[in-house]
Amino acid sequence: MHSPLELLTELARRHAFGDLGALAPMVIPDAMPIPALCEFGERLLTLDAEDFATEVDAKTVPADLRRRARECHMPQTPREQPRGALASLRPAYGLLLEVIRVRWERRELSSVMSAVHIAGEYLPLLAFEPVLGHSGDPARWPEGLRAEGSRFGAIGDRECDHTKSEKSAAERTLRVAQEPPEGWRAYFDRQHSQLAGALATCVAKCRNPCTAMEWVAAEERERLALRCRTALAFADTPLVRLRHAAPVGHGFGVPSPEEVLDAWARSRSYLDKNDVGHQATLDDGFPLPGLPSLFTAIAGTPISPATLLADVAAHLVSLIGAREMRGAGV
Repeated sequence: MHSPLELLTELARRHAFGDLGALAPMVIPDAMPIPALCEFGERLLTLDAEDFATEVDAKTVPADLRRRARECHMPQTPREQPRGALASLRPAYGLLLEVIRVRWERRELSSVMSAVHIAGEYLPLLAFEPVLGHSGDPARWPEGLRAEGSRFGAIGDRECDHTKSEKSAAERTLRVAQEPPEGWRAYFDRQHSQLAGALATCVAKCRNPCTAMEWVAAEERERLALRCRTALAFADTPLVRLRHAAPVGHGFGVPSPEEVLDAWARSRSYLDKNDVGHQATLDDGFPLPGLPSLFTAIAGTPISPATLLADVAAHLVSLIGAREMRGAGV
């Protein structure tokens, strides 16, 4: 029979941070900082990007783990420093891939589909990062978006191919950096993902191009358009649509692993239309084979699963082991 400390160790290795944080104080008299570290790990696992950098972490979480989490953190005010995921989405996509892997291994398919959906929403910003120098920070938009002849953010302009919601997001993003923190957070809650799609439309499928993207050199614009077309295609794949077809999280059913793999196999064929989308067909050892390779091709730089959750788990295992040795009088 396993001892209580051995069971806690197994929970840590399974990334069951919520259960471990609740049970540790019942087993270990001096459990701190285990529950607080578990809260930190749970926020990462649930992709609660608003709270990756809360003050409590400074007292309980090693500096390296805090730093890596802040790289995925979404700033909560227009002037917050560092800029986290607005400086680069690459660390956040590494975490997304790690979350998908962990959730897959735990057969938590609802959470897998949720993470895939989030990845699809912001994928155009990952494509834009090499030309922007950031990942869509409204405080750093290039002046070219407002150039003479630009229809970017022009509400009611019938020549613009943006949807009504995309036009609203584009107009808002050009002024939100001057808004108070409440307006800034409301924009990111409701409109930033629409802005990602609007940017992709500008370079990849606009039927009436304006001057909004002329700040991107013509040769680079062609490569950007290819990456953005693939990003938009990913959002329309059978894998992403599977989440909408089955009302995940509403009690009506969650897709099985076999259904997810089948949808991804069809998605890989759907994406295999160009050099960027072809990367989805590679076998890179991921539970959804080719997904890291696809993100890498769209980003234009290597994107691989992070080890942040694994390192939180390893630190928890070491803390539990230290208490086990202390209890044994070692």
